Amino acid sequence: MTSLPDADWRHRPGLDALLKALGAEQGLVRFVGGAVRDGLLGLPVNDLDIATVTEPQGVMDRLKAAGIKAVPTGIDHGTITAVIHGWPVEITTLRRDVSTDGRRATIAYTDDWREDAARRDFTINALYADPITHEVTDFFGGVADLNAHRVRFIGDADARIAEDHLRILRYFRFLARFGHDEPDPQAYAACRAAANSLMALSRERIADELLKLLALPRPLASLRLMVEGGILRPVIPEIDGNGLARLSTLIDREAASNTALSAVRRLSALLPPDPRTADQVGARLKLSNKARKRMMTALEGSGTQAPPRTLAFRIGVEGAIDRILIDPSAPLDGVAMLTDWTPPRLPISGGALIARGLQPGPDVARALAQVQEIWVAEGFPDEARVAEIADQTVSKFQRARQ
Repeated sequence: MTSLPDADWRHRPGLDALLKALGAEQGLVRFVGGAVRDGLLGLPVNDLDIATVTEPQGVMDRLKAAGIKAVPTGIDHGTITAVIHGWPVEITTLRRDVSTDGRRATIAYTDDWREDAARRDFTINALYADPITHEVTDFFGGVADLNAHRVRFIGDADARIAEDHLRILRYFRFLARFGHDEPDPQAYAACRAAANSLMALSRERIADELLKLLALPRPLASLRLMVEGGILRPVIPEIDGNGLARLSTLIDREAASNTALSAVRRLSALLPPDPRTADQVGARLKLSNKARKRMMTALEGSGTQAPPRTLAFRIGVEGAIDRILIDPSAPLDGVAMLTDWTPPRLPISGGALIARGLQPGPDVARALAQVQEIWVAEGFPDEARVAEIADQTVSKFQRARQ
């Protein structure tokens, strides 16, 4: 028998009261999914899911009677969110699929735990744990797969993917997180065969999965399998072997410079070094304007020959760090120079140039731009030096007008 080890998350304030309200002592609820999987691995548990035989309205009634805040977040799909001490816990009634179309399922409620497990995606995600005895229920060999770092679909891989096409992308994300980079042959074959079905998914769901994969410490092996297997070709054909090489270099440089990884930066590295392509892919994936602008800035041209702080003044600190990390020829010490650095403001205005005798008009903006250019080139000297630069620039413009 496998038991769920003790951990901090099991002692969060309010959890015991929630479990009591839901009938844990009568065997009506079990922890399920990621909390059990990550709990068995000794990993931190952030999101807690509870499965119950009680139907949604009954869950709402139980929570209300116990004075626990209940939000009907997904009541049509059987999910109620309980909020305990500001911490959300999702409670879902056991379900079975009545019909699926690859994007959404029509479900019916059940009191059969195995039936509920059978509709889940991977064996390692179909684990349940009794909150009182801590005994783990494992219908499909998920514990053995977890110990062997093996990611497998439950039952027939083709059938699981047909139920929800997003499981193709989820497979490679879970392989990168829990596997040893060796795919299950049946799973890989099924993902390759069904790759075109990704075109039926919303681009937002695709982007969400891809960015979650790129946010993992070691995404490269999974991405290589995806590129070599033609998985991404239907939706992001721009990603190829060259992109994998650029991403590999970026990951090494992130580690060497001790820079926090960024999924958006990594996506930029995967694409050809062309801002227009980045914008097209960002638009196709329905990324935010901020993310699209960041990708374009990262790929707008190396520009890393300029001193790091000069580059950061022109395009922003985030953009400069992205560009330095992506450009393998840029010295990595530039990243350290930008850490915790805020670009200064030019300590002089157009009015100060007019006070020095410059005629109001278009010359003021041009002169101010020249002052700033010299100031940046000299490494942002102090106000005394800026005053000298201003005097020299005003004199130059005055001579030109004579």
